[in-house]
Amino acid sequence: MAKRYVVIMAGGRGERFWPESRLARPKQLLPIVGEKAMLAQTVDRLKGLVEPDAVFVITNAEQRDAVLEVCPELDPAKVIGEPMGRDTAAAVGLATVLVRRESPDAVFAMLPADAVIHDAAGLRSTLESAFQVAEAQPVLATIGITASFPATGYGYIQQGDPLGDFAGRTVFQVKRFVEKPDQSTAEGYLAAGGYFWNAGMFVWSVPSIVAELEKSTPSLWTALQAIDQGLKAGEGLDPLLATHYPALEKISVDYAIIEKAANVVMVESGFDWDDVGEWPAVARHYPEDASGNVVRGLAELEDASGNIVYSRDSGHLVALLGVQDLIVVKTGDATLVCHKDKAQEIKALVKKVGAQAALKHLI
Repeated sequence: MAKRYVVIMAGGRGERFWPESRLARPKQLLPIVGEKAMLAQTVDRLKGLVEPDAVFVITNAEQRDAVLEVCPELDPAKVIGEPMGRDTAAAVGLATVLVRRESPDAVFAMLPADAVIHDAAGLRSTLESAFQVAEAQPVLATIGITASFPATGYGYIQQGDPLGDFAGRTVFQVKRFVEKPDQSTAEGYLAAGGYFWNAGMFVWSVPSIVAELEKSTPSLWTALQAIDQGLKAGEGLDPLLATHYPALEKISVDYAIIEKAANVVMVESGFDWDDVGEWPAVARHYPEDASGNVVRGLAELEDASGNIVYSRDSGHLVALLGVQDLIVVKTGDATLVCHKDKAQEIKALVKKVGAQAALKHLI
């Protein structure tokens, strides 16, 4: 039986969670939801699914030390620091090179580092089905999340015909992928049924993904082969990445491969899922007070409703009086106050802060 691996993509910048999230320690390396870093929670969920030495993490070079700090059980040789971000197609290609070097017939999953999933057993069960179909057939398997509301911030997968049962779950062919819809379109998807959120979780065999890389992204795959050849010649991975990574095309695996491939199949999720993409999403995972406020940390609120307060500074009180629907985030060197409706614009604010030499250290 082919060996199984999991590759976790942990290179995000987490700008929408500023000022708690910083370039050197972004969202996935923080306990945004829960008591452990989001990446550490992701690694914990894999226990019992794959062996500890079969977990790779692809992160940013600047974050590599922090990854090992929050996940000391990882093999340092399998925590890979990209010299710069080249989006998920490059990460998938690099993962394929590294996994193939260990086991040419392996099957591996690509998972994001920062999703909130409370039902770890459900995740492992769903991934077991995806692993089995990827071991049995030359397909690219993805996980479709059962849509619970008409979300406009997620892409969708339209379910096609059933392919067969694997590990107790029916696997379906994928009819098509659709981009983030507007509100009325999302409502139509929910009403029609057969549409699932795209969580960016994939499982495939090395031969299957190599075939798609060669077909859909030949220039990217050729450049990655130069890294592979350098490794075979005894060169170090970090110098090879520094040499070849800047020239790689910056494109997502969805655009580059998944949306073009004819052999994509879907396993419906058997677990809860939230990508927690911005501060308002945090409120879904903590209890509200009688006025709809969600508080993490030391705070006092009076005549205030619908606010989110986040502070891990136990010696600093955050007090709100007579305000509604605010996000207030307190760190040791920066404080954010913004309306919930402006949460998507925090990235623009971070860019403005980072453009000032005197403030650059705050991002």
